[in-house]
Amino acid sequence: MATVFQASFVLVAPFWLLMILAPGWRVTRRVAGSAWIAAPAALLYLVLVVPDLPGVLAAVASPELETIAALLAMPAGATVAWVHFLAFDLFVGRWIYLDARSRNMPPWLSSPLLLLTLMLGPTGLVGHLLARMRYDRASDR
Repeated sequence: MATVFQASFVLVAPFWLLMILAPGWRVTRRVAGSAWIAAPAALLYLVLVVPDLPGVLAAVASPELETIAALLAMPAGATVAWVHFLAFDLFVGRWIYLDARSRNMPPWLSSPLLLLTLMLGPTGLVGHLLARMRYDRASDR
C-alpha cells in the first residue's frame, strides 16, 4: 500500500505543474480545459475502494468519529483518503485555474493559490475566492 500511496501523486503532478508553472501555454489551456484530468486519480480511488465497498459505505452512511478514525488509521484507509484528496483537489484546482483565466487574473496571483490548493485544498479555494473578489472589485474601477 505504501507504493500505491507514494506513486499516486504521479497521476496528478503533471497537471498541477502545467497549471502552476505554464498557465498561459496553449497545451495547458487544452489539457486543463478537460474535466477528465482528474479521472486517473478517481479511477485509482475506485480500484482501491471497490474491494471494501460494503465496509466503506457502512462507515460513511452513518459516520462516527471513531469509525472514520479507525478507517484512516490503517495504511489502506489513509491511502484511499489520500487518493480522494488528490482527485478532488485537482478538480478544484482545475476550476480555480479556469476561473482565474476567465477573469484575466495574472499568474503571479493565481499560481501561488494553485500551489496552496495542491498543498491545503480548501485553504487554496478560500484564498482564490477572496482574491477573485478583490480582483473583480479592483477591475471594476
